[in-house]
Amino acid sequence: MLSTARPQNADITTLTLPIEGMTCASCVGRVERALKDVPGVTQAVVNLATERASVTANANVARAQLVEAIERSGYTVPPDPDANNIVELSIEGMTCASCVGTVERSLKQVPGVTQAVVNLATERATVHGSAKSADLIAAIGKAGYEAVPVAAAAIQNDQTADRKEAERRGLNRDFITAAVLAFPVFVLEMGSHLIPGFHGLIVSTIGTQWSWYIQFILTTLVLFVPGIRFYEKGLPALWRLAPDMNSLVAVGTLAAYGYSLVATFAPGFLPSGTVNVYYEAAAVIVALILLGRLLEARAKGRTSEAIKRLVGLQAKTAKVLRDGKIIDMPVDSVSAGDLIEVRPGERIPVDGEVVEGASYVDESMITGEPIPVSKTAGSEVVGGTVNQKGALTLKATAVGSDTVLSQIIRMVEDAQASKLPIQAMVDKVTMWFVPVVMSLAAVTFAAWLYFGPSPALTFALVNAVAVLIIACPCAMGLATPTSIMVGTGRGAELGVLFRKGEALQLLKDARVVAVDKTGTLTEGKPALTDLEIAEGFIRADVLARVAAVETKSEHPIARAIVEAAEREDVSLPTISEFTSITGFGVKAVIDGESIHVGADRYMAELRLDVSRFDATAERLASEGKSPLYAAIGGKLAAIIAVADPIKETTPKAIKALHDLGLKVAMVTGDNARTAKAIAARLGIDEVIAEVLPDGKVEAVRRLKSGYGKVAFVGDGINDAPALAEADVGLAIGTGTDVAIEAADVVLMSGSLQGVPSAIALSKATIGNIRQNLFWAFVYNAALIPVAAGVLYPAYGILLSPVFAAGAMGLSSVFVLGNALRLRTFKAPN
Repeated sequence: MLSTARPQNADITTLTLPIEGMTCASCVGRVERALKDVPGVTQAVVNLATERASVTANANVARAQLVEAIERSGYTVPPDPDANNIVELSIEGMTCASCVGTVERSLKQVPGVTQAVVNLATERATVHGSAKSADLIAAIGKAGYEAVPVAAAAIQNDQTADRKEAERRGLNRDFITAAVLAFPVFVLEMGSHLIPGFHGLIVSTIGTQWSWYIQFILTTLVLFVPGIRFYEKGLPALWRLAPDMNSLVAVGTLAAYGYSLVATFAPGFLPSGTVNVYYEAAAVIVALILLGRLLEARAKGRTSEAIKRLVGLQAKTAKVLRDGKIIDMPVDSVSAGDLIEVRPGERIPVDGEVVEGASYVDESMITGEPIPVSKTAGSEVVGGTVNQKGALTLKATAVGSDTVLSQIIRMVEDAQASKLPIQAMVDKVTMWFVPVVMSLAAVTFAAWLYFGPSPALTFALVNAVAVLIIACPCAMGLATPTSIMVGTGRGAELGVLFRKGEALQLLKDARVVAVDKTGTLTEGKPALTDLEIAEGFIRADVLARVAAVETKSEHPIARAIVEAAEREDVSLPTISEFTSITGFGVKAVIDGESIHVGADRYMAELRLDVSRFDATAERLASEGKSPLYAAIGGKLAAIIAVADPIKETTPKAIKALHDLGLKVAMVTGDNARTAKAIAARLGIDEVIAEVLPDGKVEAVRRLKSGYGKVAFVGDGINDAPALAEADVGLAIGTGTDVAIEAADVVLMSGSLQGVPSAIALSKATIGNIRQNLFWAFVYNAALIPVAAGVLYPAYGILLSPVFAAGAMGLSSVFVLGNALRLRTFKAPN
């Protein structure tokens, strides 16, 4: 818990922080020293008994600074339960990984912030703590960016889309303008290198000096009309000592432009042999980087298409029954309890329960399953799904943000906004990347100036500019979030929802998949699975008589037999003299004939020989089923088995998991015989049976120690502890809310087939991220030295700033294009 007290001096604040991991007085001393070393801390008192630190400090000392100091000394500070507010902000103006680092650092300096995560691809910040939105927005503003609360951005969703489209149009316009103006500059300066005699033609017609004047005018227009964005953002960032990629472009192009200005209008200031212009470098660099930004903006738009499609599935209006009339009204105006008519072919506007009508509903957008589902009175329907040919009347049960579709959109957005552990490495590198690059550019300039061949100043300038331009860290900042966006979006389309982004990385490392039996491998409720008739009896008649007797019993097995008769549309006769015989079965009379239903010992009591069904009984036992027998009129009529049937998709899912190289374990509270029989049929590798909920937790721990990382799949309340204990918990979406809340991944289809899909998608997404990071890091690591000129002494090779700009833009486009490949991900068969 964090408490803040105001002493008499308003500029001094006292903060109390909990500390974990201290064991002795030396721990106390170490923490106190670490806290006192934080600038602005005037006093720090640590209490070992209460495991708390009381810190008196200047009002501008952030909690995050104190937490960092404690963690550096080897101890941990648990999250503050009283500062657990989450603020989400939409940020404008970020262009690269260093922008992300700048915004995160600014947010963490705000008092009350415990955690801040910024995502370049979604252009959002998620901030935990007690800080107010206004303070966070102000901090982002001081860092040079603009922010608004996401709630406000969501309300202005259409305006946001219009702004994005206007931004793309502006980039398109600026690129075309820059390209048209830069082309003559490029031809005038570089034409002599490409076309023999071109230089002589320029000299003999307009002359070199006038050529430079023309280049000066055109380049000035390029830099300060379409290219002004780089200077408006980059130079203030430089003054704040928080340079970003705009700063690199601004410094590089201004260096080339400024040098050319001196060469054009005051050549006497330059050493002999160094008078030359580099207008074409400045102009073409701006044009190429604008092209890269344009391609990037278009690709980034495509990464969020999954969310856009989900939002597009929400109906805009509903036909609501009010005062005996059907009224078309906006979905936002529908209230829970309203009666709504849905006509054939229409999209269901809200979650509800069918009260009248029958139809089939396409729920593929929720479950990923293509087959429409039958809906009759009493069936639940989900907003956004599509009604087929029948008309339905439904009662609204959830509206607005409470609908399943709204919750799905929220889950996907949360997963996309999160940072994976793999991103930590990127953050550490990018925090120092731009300052290091600027230092490398300065070293390059100095080295060429002192050790380079004549004209040394020219070589120094060109190579320093090339280093600045080639190293823009756009690709690094986009490498992880774009893959997460596309991967989680594709997962949503397949009915796999990642509630926590970390699960996307952890799932690929699973070595064993532990599954609950009831409701996960099986349908979750008893059903009539076998009914074999003795000679001389008719199936429909036997089922009708047995079901009629079982209507008087409350046992789940009885209910399953009655439901089977209802499904087969069998008419049930009237019974009399019903009696339940404890431990044996039930009996009744129908049309003067006695009906007995029970176990084999009941038949033995009635002196009926069941040996004719021995082969069937043996098969049922091997399948983990307990047979029942029915006698009609004193004769053995049938053998019956009721069991929780295995879902049709389960065998295929188990095979897909084995194909992925995973072990499969069943963890269930059912008896060992039944569990082993089911495991044998499905090819499950290990069975842990007859366990209570806390026993499931212990089973997960045992599997962890034996195999490594464990993914647990369950659907019930009793599965929630095991879901939380596993490295990754996957909840079947048809299960309980408690199980879903405890899970990291939700499988909306209710099918185990979602598990191999989720694991394969995790492997594909993390593989994609690694490809992106490899490209981004290796590209910079390889090309910065080339831009600095390390190949020149041996091979005479230098990298022109123009080519450096083109390569930098292509780097980002490559990363985005690679991430978009995840849209074609196919679930394993």
